[in-house]
Amino acid sequence: MRRAVVWAALIAAMLTLAPPAGAVPARRAWPPGAAIPAPPAAVLPALDQGAPIPGAGLTRALDSAVGAVALGPSVSAEVLDVATGNALYGRAPTAVLVPASTTKILTAAALLSVRPGVETLPTRVVSGAAGEVILVGGGDVLLGPGRGEPDEVIGRAGLDDLAAETAAALRAQGATSVSLGLDDTLFTGPTVSPLWQPGDTSGGFVAPVAALALDSGNAAPGRRPAAGHPFARVGDPAMAAATAFAVRLRAHGVTVRGTPRRTTAPPDGALLGEVRSAPLAALVEQALTDSDNTVAEALARLVAISGNREPSFTGAGLAVLDRLRLAGIDVTGHTVAGGSGMGRGYAVSPHTIVSVLALAASPEHPELRPVLTGLPIAGVSGTLADRFDAAAGRSAVGVVRAKTGTLTGISSLAGTVVDADGRLLAFAVLADEVAATDAARAALDGVAATLARCGCR
Repeated sequence: MRRAVVWAALIAAMLTLAPPAGAVPARRAWPPGAAIPAPPAAVLPALDQGAPIPGAGLTRALDSAVGAVALGPSVSAEVLDVATGNALYGRAPTAVLVPASTTKILTAAALLSVRPGVETLPTRVVSGAAGEVILVGGGDVLLGPGRGEPDEVIGRAGLDDLAAETAAALRAQGATSVSLGLDDTLFTGPTVSPLWQPGDTSGGFVAPVAALALDSGNAAPGRRPAAGHPFARVGDPAMAAATAFAVRLRAHGVTVRGTPRRTTAPPDGALLGEVRSAPLAALVEQALTDSDNTVAEALARLVAISGNREPSFTGAGLAVLDRLRLAGIDVTGHTVAGGSGMGRGYAVSPHTIVSVLALAASPEHPELRPVLTGLPIAGVSGTLADRFDAAAGRSAVGVVRAKTGTLTGISSLAGTVVDADGRLLAFAVLADEVAATDAARAALDGVAATLARCGCR
């Protein structure tokens, strides 16, 4: 009965759509001096701080789980009490290892520290040279091919709506025939990271990074497998979106001459149409819940733009570290080579990850709350929906929210857990020399389940 109550309380806390009257505390910018964004719609109410804090029993319980053979010889971990900020357990907690997709926690926090969660991303059509219209990408890589879906994150902005608005504007000008340009210059540098393996794109784990794309570069927009599973991607997501837009323009009675060509929109081009993405807070949750590498890379480039860094893989990684450093987190020796964590060119410590999770849970930073609400729920949602189904892991179902991380030879898990006494803990476990992915995942699930069933004093 106690477990059911805690589960219900946690889910309610994480997913509350509006805070009780007067529940939002006074807010300070993160870092100091930054602009304070508008409050997000989802706010995590404070948990009961009277629950006892785990003691030495936690170390005894975790040593065996963290030291599991399946995690290999290179493991680092930390557990933090969220309310006090005190470390309760550590195994080389400041050692930097390859974090894989747990990097997305850092990307998410960096973005929400510098841009308001209510902000939306535009995809526009503007007039170019005589007889030309230009499709301009604003960073939305979740465009839908048809009508927009106002209640969805994927496909919130639809190309058919944009085409209809553009066609109406052209008719008002007496224009019925145009050529189509594509401006995807918002992002710079290579579209494919040198750290990625050839199978990462061809196998459908990520699309080349672009300033606009249909459904994360999906070759069949709108049809996806379960979260975390690969699907076919196009080789040039921005041009694929432009080609689809030309089809939609024709359907609305506009003749499109030739094929789309890349160009740069003039600064004074008249606006002919615009659609906007879901709010950034929702995009953050999408990137975390489904471990969407393409979305995460796009969001990291937005961090770079706001931080006056080049919006490339390198600039995005540096910008994310800039934000952590400004938050007072020591990132000496850390390397972030993009926004998704794909590839071995990243080096992050568990201490950094749990520090970011603690900031996201702090009542002083409600703007960071989507970092927590976006984490998959053990046995329920996202990349954790099909985990924790063994008997040893069932104590974690519904009370663990965590970001997974998987590459060949690398497994990680980081998030929050409500322990057996109702205490909220943040944890991160990184292992980058594992022999078998399935065994390592089971071992990581065992660590989280141990925390969930442990009062451990």
